Amino acid sequence: MKLNRIIKLAILIPVVAACDDMFDPGIENNQDFESLTRVPVNAAGLAMHGYSDLPYQGGAQSFSDVATDDAVSNDDFSCANEWEKNQYLKVGNGLWSSKQGGVNPLNQWTSRRTNLQYVNRFLEEMHSFKWAGKEVVNEMFKDQIKGEVLALRALQTFYFLRAHCGYAGGELLGVPCLTHSETAGDDFNVPRATFKECIDQIFSDLKEAREYLPYDYVNIKDADIPEKYKAIGVDNAEDYNRVFGATKSGRMSGRIAAALEAQVALFAASPAYSDQSGVTWADAAEKAAELLNTIGGVSGIDPNGNHWYNNIDEIRDVRGGRVPAEIIWRDNVSETNSLEGDCYPASLFGKARINPTQNLVDAFPMANGYPITDAASGYDPQNPYEDRDPRFDLYIVHDGSDFGPYRSTDKIKNTDLINTTVDDKNNVDGLDAEKGGAPTRTGYFMRKLLNEDCIIKMRDGGSGISAQHKYNARIRYTEIFLAYAEAANEAYEAKGTAPGASYSAYDVIKAIRERAGITDTKYLDECAKSKETMRELIRNERRIELCFEGHRFWDLRRWKANLNEPVKAMEIKTAGGKKTYNVVDVKNETRNFDDCMYYGPVPETEINKWSALKQNDGWDRF
Repeated sequence: MKLNRIIKLAILIPVVAACDDMFDPGIENNQDFESLTRVPVNAAGLAMHGYSDLPYQGGAQSFSDVATDDAVSNDDFSCANEWEKNQYLKVGNGLWSSKQGGVNPLNQWTSRRTNLQYVNRFLEEMHSFKWAGKEVVNEMFKDQIKGEVLALRALQTFYFLRAHCGYAGGELLGVPCLTHSETAGDDFNVPRATFKECIDQIFSDLKEAREYLPYDYVNIKDADIPEKYKAIGVDNAEDYNRVFGATKSGRMSGRIAAALEAQVALFAASPAYSDQSGVTWADAAEKAAELLNTIGGVSGIDPNGNHWYNNIDEIRDVRGGRVPAEIIWRDNVSETNSLEGDCYPASLFGKARINPTQNLVDAFPMANGYPITDAASGYDPQNPYEDRDPRFDLYIVHDGSDFGPYRSTDKIKNTDLINTTVDDKNNVDGLDAEKGGAPTRTGYFMRKLLNEDCIIKMRDGGSGISAQHKYNARIRYTEIFLAYAEAANEAYEAKGTAPGASYSAYDVIKAIRERAGITDTKYLDECAKSKETMRELIRNERRIELCFEGHRFWDLRRWKANLNEPVKAMEIKTAGGKKTYNVVDVKNETRNFDDCMYYGPVPETEINKWSALKQNDGWDRF
């Protein structure tokens, strides 16, 4: 979502609901800071900078998966403009840098500091703002927006920390821990806070935020007014709903703050950070369980949650106010075809910019739950797509796929099967095809996240993909379930439970696999005998369930896993009416991560300006 849309939405929702006493018209367009005390709508705009640069998946150029063993980009082939290209493809090849002018799409130093400056200034001055003429309503507005901005400060700090934390001389350092606005008279030459200090501040902000925020923004009746607000004189639900009601849905809430706590705890408990973070696996399991218990634990898993992006009727209902069972936080529903245009195969007028790898394909088990490397799986390398985990066909387009867009406004389904064989030089969907301008470099196309309710149509001598309603999921329950499974297995082993939870890592993975269509538990039962084998299964389930959602790149680094796994493609040839399958290396795609790249760098421009700043180990060479 564009920044101006975020700020407009965030401001307009409370303002429209709050009527005329929320603000007076500004005298002129250029406002000084003091005018914010007279025009709270401007102050709200200042606070809403906390929603700026939200680090959630956008267009194809933002897919960090192409820096991992899950995907590659064909942007070198299909994108004429440098700004369009996915810079993570250079990261995957080890070509990122701390130097000025170098590539580092992870760099958050300036943008996060800017956003934190805005939210801190707001928190310092918000006592001056008059949000409503009625005093009890004014007090509720202060609570709501203070809680929202504290949670946003935590979110901004987390993504600042994740991008730039690292070891320097044996100490795990974080980033400047900014809890007050900075002025020209401040001393900017200060050392980075420790990683633990940053984590502690994030948790502190989220804890305080939850004291002010409702768990969910819903309309209530008079009898349900919280005692806290009854005590200050709130005596009707209309006043309460004006501040904490359903019109705020989508804004930072107590539930979203709880999900952020679970994300941060899993991150801090991971091998790359745990020795100096002060956060344990048990802590991470308990944070996740607290949230999952509110939906009944594993009984609350949404049966359609693994394909929320293509639940057409549900997406239409979301526009009417329905909250999907899978979604904790999402952006607005919009009518778009941008991702479809970027990622459909060339034969369907797409650019095929994100190509899943054979590595990811191999991660999908067989329908009986066994990995394809296990003799019990029944996998046939010359019939590789038969009898696989149903999520394989749900998430990946491969040779022989029945891909779903319509061919006309009459909604006649596309009946052409995808062909990625290399025999026909005119086949635009073939591996490394020379024609069509949008080749797959792996023999696969992305299916997950794409809306197949689109209509492919010819127009004016060209072609088009119709726009359809969709939204991006920022945080899903499946992610939190997998976080619980990972942390609970490490803290309590496969069948142990965290305090307050009635379900184990085993129970979570069993439920997720059953939802996918894997009902045979033999392999799961084998894995549950060992923390180590269960760990690998949980990580693989996370890889599958969250693919193309911006997690894999960060997961590999927090696990300190192998970042240099060669990426593979599938070459399919036809001879005598029979296809042969051969796994090959993806051309011109060599993963080249140095060990220092488990952690991102501090920009060299900052190191040169401030002598107190230390660079993360190893980055002086890049």
